[in-house]
Amino acid sequence: MNRLKGNCRYRNINGIVLLDKPINISSNDVLQTVKRIYYANKAGHTGSLDPLATGMLPICLGEATKFSQYLLNADKRYKVTAKLGERTNTSDANGQTISIRPVSLNKTKLIKELKYFCGESNQVPSMFSALKYHGRPLYEYARKGINVVREARKINVYDLKLHNWNLNKLELEIHCSKGTYIRTIIDDLGERLGCGAHVIALRRTAVANYSSSDMITLTALQAIYAETLNNKEKFSYLDALLLPIDSALIAMPTINIPSYLAYRLLLGQNIKVIAPHVGLVRIIYDNSNFLGIGEINSQALLIPRCLVKNRT
Repeated sequence: MNRLKGNCRYRNINGIVLLDKPINISSNDVLQTVKRIYYANKAGHTGSLDPLATGMLPICLGEATKFSQYLLNADKRYKVTAKLGERTNTSDANGQTISIRPVSLNKTKLIKELKYFCGESNQVPSMFSALKYHGRPLYEYARKGINVVREARKINVYDLKLHNWNLNKLELEIHCSKGTYIRTIIDDLGERLGCGAHVIALRRTAVANYSSSDMITLTALQAIYAETLNNKEKFSYLDALLLPIDSALIAMPTINIPSYLAYRLLLGQNIKVIAPHVGLVRIIYDNSNFLGIGEINSQALLIPRCLVKNRT
């Protein structure tokens, strides 16, 4: 049910805004702004970007928040610019300089060290990250000068391209797995090169299979909101920008069932299906309607795992 607060009606709106996050603003501030623009009852993002970073930030509204973890766990692509010869405590330009060293290297050495980061490896997250320790983000401890022992996490860099390099600056494109800290890669690269390095620009260009052409800037979204504020049909302009809930699951195997079986799933019942796939599946009913995610077990039973409301 929609709720009233003052003159604003909060809506049960469902979908995904593929936002192009601006620089020098937190992901949470962007999230709250988008939530207010849409008067959404519920909203969540799919993995924060540093204030210094720009680019793709999928924001889930309503029922889409149930599936945000699948975008959080998806592969990402970044373009990063690093400054060589200077190391900071946060591994980016927002931190304090902790060392300055001369840069002395050639392209052969640079290419060799870049190859070191390709493939699977274990990465120790930065103290200036949002990872939680005893319920608090690590950066809160770091700002108080407290160092917390962090466990290394397995990451995978699928591709790393060198786009440009001069003596003190390099530009890279990185395709990586979830949980990869680009700042940490740059910091570690600087140490392997013996000169130090930190991020001066970072842009996320892709999350899962989403195309950058579908992104909208916060400025453009705010302009649409302002232009249609007194228009009774204002939400039709905003809602037209939303991507479907299951666009986050496009790579997942799909099973199509009739609506009467969908109703049984909504009641929490398992149903027998004919499907060669065992594991998680995206459930569609009547050829086009998204119902949610289920799991097919070895007995060919489809078990409901995460379903959307009011879909039948």
